[in-house]
Amino acid sequence: MKILVIADKESEYLWDYFHKSKLEGIDLIISCGDLDSDYLSFLVTLSSVPVLYIHGNHDGKYEKSPPEGCVCIEDQIYVYKGIRILGLGGSMRYSPGTHQYTEWQMRARVARLWFQIFKKRGFDILVTHAPAYQLNDGRDLPHQGFQIFRNLIEKYHPKFFLHGHVHLSYGRNFKRYDKYQDTHVINAYERCIFEFEAENPKSSLRAP
Repeated sequence: MKILVIADKESEYLWDYFHKSKLEGIDLIISCGDLDSDYLSFLVTLSSVPVLYIHGNHDGKYEKSPPEGCVCIEDQIYVYKGIRILGLGGSMRYSPGTHQYTEWQMRARVARLWFQIFKKRGFDILVTHAPAYQLNDGRDLPHQGFQIFRNLIEKYHPKFFLHGHVHLSYGRNFKRYDKYQDTHVINAYERCIFEFEAENPKSSLRAP
């Protein structure tokens, strides 16, 4: 299965210069947050594949104008063609506002998911906005990752961990692709395509 992941910046390649051929072969689109709701609605309309999303720390506007035709996977395990996808949006709390959490608040969200995780026997893809703690995150509070995300990876060994929030413009610390234990880590900033194989996962990354 070929999956397009997006986050943080609307791609001119897809939005301003769109042609259906650019999404040819894409089976699923996943947003890791901080994108215009109209952009997500545009993609779901013209791609004819599902668009799943979680919230970034700047997505409070979704409350009034959510992405039409898209599926919010916050705080749940969404199963698509047998792939178990767990969504946890938001960033570390650094100011008043929606979709920001302390470490303990994020831990409480995860704790409420224990039965879903137990029932589904884990998950294959973890989708978040913020990165995991000390796994390609920033040292400033707004861009610091969550320790609980590392705990989830270490305990359940998902095949992929997708996140955004850390931008290419932040410099040499930006990593599009990494690996932590058995989990492939992808920073979805702007756009990235990877392949999910049920038995032998591989990541073929490209930004067309």
